[in-house]
Amino acid sequence: RPGVKRREVLAWALYDFANSGYSTVVITAVFSAYFVAGVAHNAPWATFAWTFALSVSYALVMAASPLVGAWADRHAAKKKLLWLTTAGCVAGTAALAFASPGALVAAIAALVVSNFFFGLGENLIAAFLPELAQPRALGRISGWGWAVGYVGGLLSLGATLAYIQWAEAAGQGAGQFVPASMLLTAGIFMVASLPTLLVLRERARPQAGVRPAWAEVRRTLSHLSELADLRAFLVCTVLYQAGIQAVITLAAIYAAQVFDFSTQKTIGLVLVVNLTAAVGAFAFGYVQDRVGHVRAIALTLAGWLCMVALAWAAVGETLFWVAANVAGLCMGASQSAGRALVGYLDRCRCGDSAVP
Repeated sequence: RPGVKRREVLAWALYDFANSGYSTVVITAVFSAYFVAGVAHNAPWATFAWTFALSVSYALVMAASPLVGAWADRHAAKKKLLWLTTAGCVAGTAALAFASPGALVAAIAALVVSNFFFGLGENLIAAFLPELAQPRALGRISGWGWAVGYVGGLLSLGATLAYIQWAEAAGQGAGQFVPASMLLTAGIFMVASLPTLLVLRERARPQAGVRPAWAEVRRTLSHLSELADLRAFLVCTVLYQAGIQAVITLAAIYAAQVFDFSTQKTIGLVLVVNLTAAVGAFAFGYVQDRVGHVRAIALTLAGWLCMVALAWAAVGETLFWVAANVAGLCMGASQSAGRALVGYLDRCRCGDSAVP
């Protein structure tokens, strides 16, 4: 958009680079399997405890996000809140280092806190997109961010893998190297987020006649019937994001429990999937700007259905690897496409001309 420099777009994209280490290392590849096997000692309820903790954090994000977003809009405080959520997620990730075998309560508390702040930060960074990109380029710039993000996930995961290999060679067990890898992930997140926090500008201005956030949310909900497209997308995204998060949350646990993947093998799988996700996010952003946002999301959801069918049919590792990489392509594309569509609807609401 006019007045936006390329270095600021890069700084915005680097936040995806920074926070992807959390979702990749903590939620998907390393801590999830360790939580079940190490913290909960493979108890029959271990996987349920993991999914329940994440469900609590997602519920808190869903409840708090409208209030946080309304307050940020009214006070022009997206940047300030991004500092706060980043610090909260970094601190929560570092606190996972105290999740030693048997420390179930500490592990769940740190997981809920870290994932709660991660989710709020995702919403806040996405809110900057309409300020940075022209409507006709929302898809590709969102795709740049997600592609750079998966590269960040690769960096964090690669650093974690290198550390785990060193730790295992030194005779350490998972109870030692997994907590230490949480500190490593938190440190990478903190350092990599600094370009975003220092360079990205807050272009919004405080609005006059500020009402309480809850009153603003109630007012918006009362007018939701007039925003048919947004209402339909909100219902749709709740449903398909539930499926995506189930795959992300349980992928490493499923690989370890069904196919006996070791920690190193699981990391290798996620490394490859991150590469395909980066390709999917980058390439599909251009496709989205050409075919339209709604059609693009429909294509990615069809891909997710194919992936689930492949994973269901997998009785050996080969087909499971194929399903995982299809998931990677669809994950990068669908996450990028959803963020761009919200930005598009926001610009339409504000009266911007845009491609259909």
